[in-house]
Amino acid sequence: MAKARTSLIRSGLIHLALISYTLIALFPVFLTLVNSFKSRNAIFRDPMAVPTPSTFSLIGYETVLAQGDFFGYFQNSLIVTVFSIALVLLFGAMAAFALSEYRFRGNLLMGLYLALGIMIPIRLGTVAILQGMVAAGLVNTLTALVLVYTAQGLPLAIFILSEFMRNVSDDLKNAGRIDGLSEYAIFFRLVLPLVRPAMATVAVFTMIPIWNDLWFPLILAPGEETKTVTLGAQMFIGQFVTNWNAVLSALSLAILPVLVLYVIFSRQLIRGITSGAVK
Repeated sequence: MAKARTSLIRSGLIHLALISYTLIALFPVFLTLVNSFKSRNAIFRDPMAVPTPSTFSLIGYETVLAQGDFFGYFQNSLIVTVFSIALVLLFGAMAAFALSEYRFRGNLLMGLYLALGIMIPIRLGTVAILQGMVAAGLVNTLTALVLVYTAQGLPLAIFILSEFMRNVSDDLKNAGRIDGLSEYAIFFRLVLPLVRPAMATVAVFTMIPIWNDLWFPLILAPGEETKTVTLGAQMFIGQFVTNWNAVLSALSLAILPVLVLYVIFSRQLIRGITSGAVK
């Protein structure tokens, strides 16, 4: 009884800590949204205040919608993010299943090699990546961004998913084999449904760096037709003058999809983070 009570208290503390962290992390988002509906003078005079009838202004949103192709930038970011996450989850889960399920020579070395991608930033290879994309004729295409982000997200996905897949019951998988299920059927029908919290965790951790990235869109896809939201927002930042109303409005519009997806995956995300923390 005491052990169960301790477990419940520990679980409650973990959830409270996650909620507190979420509120702290969302405070800058709140400030961005609030100031996007204020006039320029009100932003600098009192950035912490909420809009009032005298300070309310939509000039930033009007500027964003009038200049450039913001909806095109939004669509590009959405395409790149969705396809990259899908490929990361598919290939990451398949590689994690192979590493956790099958024992072969070099299994440990292969896992360590893939883990190096977590410790070594992919941006160190920017020059080689750019040269490869130029040789392949993929510069100023969304395909280049999808390939880079897939390679960037795979190491972390494999590392997380392989740990979860090792905890899947061997009896369940062996029962599937006895019933005549193929390895693909075992993977898709038995294993993947049991690691959905881990998949949601990987999806969120992969989505945010991709959506907010400025480096690779600037290097690989700076053309007008392939600009992402983050890169498109830079048009309002000048060397001497910055249109803060437009910048805050563009960032507010760019934040909304991330918040929606975070709300959708929040339950699975918390379950994936806290899995194994409470016994």
